[in-house]
Parts: sequence; C-alpha cells; structure tokens
Amino acid sequence: MSLPAEFHEIAKRVNNWGRWGAGDETGTLNLITDAVVREAAATVRTGRRIPLALPLQQDGVQSGLIPGRVNPLHTMVQINQELFGPGTVATSDDAVTMGLQAATHWDALTHASHSGKIYNGRPAATITAHGGAEFSSIAAVPHLVSRGVLLDVARARGVDRLPGDHAVTPDDLDAAEDLAGLRVRAGDIVLVRTGQVRVCLAGDKHGYGYPSPGLSVRTPEWFHARDVAAVANDTLTFEIFPPEIEDLWMPVHALHLVEMGMLQGQNWNLEGLSTACAEERRHAFLLSAMPEPFVGATGTPVAPVAIL
Repeated sequence: MSLPAEFHEIAKRVNNWGRWGAGDETGTLNLITDAVVREAAATVRTGRRIPLALPLQQDGVQSGLIPGRVNPLHTMVQINQELFGPGTVATSDDAVTMGLQAATHWDALTHASHSGKIYNGRPAATITAHGGAEFSSIAAVPHLVSRGVLLDVARARGVDRLPGDHAVTPDDLDAAEDLAGLRVRAGDIVLVRTGQVRVCLAGDKHGYGYPSPGLSVRTPEWFHARDVAAVANDTLTFEIFPPEIEDLWMPVHALHLVEMGMLQGQNWNLEGLSTACAEERRHAFLLSAMPEPFVGATGTPVAPVAIL
C-alpha cells in the first residue's frame, strides 16, 4: 500500500534535502553550532547530573514485538586469567551480542526509508547486508552535546502517564512549553515525556510496547518550525502505536529521519529528570548524548546525561 497524499504533503513542508548541501549526512545536527553549545553550557547552575539510560541487560525492554531486536546477551570470555604467567596480574574480559536499538538509543537517519529513498535523496539501496549504511550511518555523528529541553507532556496534562491511545499533538507540546516557561529554539535536543516508561520500569514489557502513547504525525511540522536538532522520548516506538491513521505505520519515523534528517531517540528514562526539573523549576539543561560510532550502523546505544 502506497503512502497517502496527506503524508506526502507534510513531507514537502518539512523536507530538508539539500539544505546543508548535497553531501550532507547529519541533517539537523548542523543546527548545533559552537554558539549553541556555549549557550547550552551556560544552563549549568548546580552541576546536578541525571542519567537517562535504561540498563543494558538480558532481561531488557525487548519483548519480541520488533523482529531481530534482541536484548543484550552478556558473556564472559576470560575470568581472572593470568595472561603473562602464574602470579602475574589477572584480567577478565567480556563480550556482548545485542540489537543496537535494544535499549536507550539513537536511530540513525538510515533507520528508516520510504519510496526507495533515505535522507538527502540518496537511494535506500546504499544500505547493504555487508556494509550497512554507506551514508548517514550513526558513525557520521562525531559528537552530540547541546541544550536539552524537557517537554513534560504528561505533567502538563496533569497525569503520571498518558493513556495508551494518546497521540502527542502540537497543542500538547505547546502546553509543555508553557509549563516549562521557555520556548524551544534552534539547535535544541527536545525530550518528550509521556510517562510510558513507567510501565517498563514496573516490569510489564508487553504493556510498555503496546498500546503506547507517542508523537502524532502532526508534530514533525512543530519541530521543523523550531529548527530542533534531535528528539527523544520514553517509549518503545517513539510515535503512537498502533498508528492514529489506519494502516499508516511509522510515518513520524519517515518524516523525521528521511525528510528532515533529524535523529530520533527511544527508550529514554525521563522519570528522574521530570522530578529534578519540577524541583528546580527549570526544564533546560546541558545534555550529553554521544552516540557510539559503529561504522555502517543504523542506530546505537546511548547513555545520555542531563546536567542541571
């Protein structure tokens, strides 16, 4: 089934292909300039640090809903081994097999394609089985530090967690901006809290994934208008699941990653940050969210930290 006209109309309005040149591979991350980072550093007042990652563990968030995306399998490959002879210093090493998007992660721009294209109009066929993503792999992102802004939609709507059928709209984002007492600006990394991760933290992996609140297909234009650099939230699928428009699956992925060239993050634990921001009455902070530079990869684990 082809994508509907409504999708293509939105795509035209948010498209960034060629904006930073035909050779660009990082999209809206170009909006994080040196000046943006200097201003982000100035948001640090107390030095309070809030970790935002879920643990990497075999009993992780993946339930089988997304084929092939497996929780980390951790294996010891040597234990207290005296490599240089008896009585010498012993070392232990381990290895892990996992889906790169298994837990808290960034989706690279090549994580989604539509109509045979990836970001900046390149052919989707440039992603291959042996080489991975030839262009716009996560390794194209050398650093990712900027002003972070928590848009606490759940708190703005007076609930701990949005219901599973709630599509986060531009009105919701406006309400969260009002709660925060700020305006999202160019180069910001926006974190959208729905409260859905509370289901995961309570041990219900299946309920966490489905049904799930998430971003509406109407929100990409909101982020585009504000020149947001990247967006992450506290759900498995990022956008509302099942979709708000029947049979239109993952449209927000396609609009963000393919059309806008904007990174998406999922499975971020924003509960501690929500509490901290409410206590300190401010929702902007320095955010360090460095991707692991897996060459050719369409996603990567990340251990983000918000510094207040």
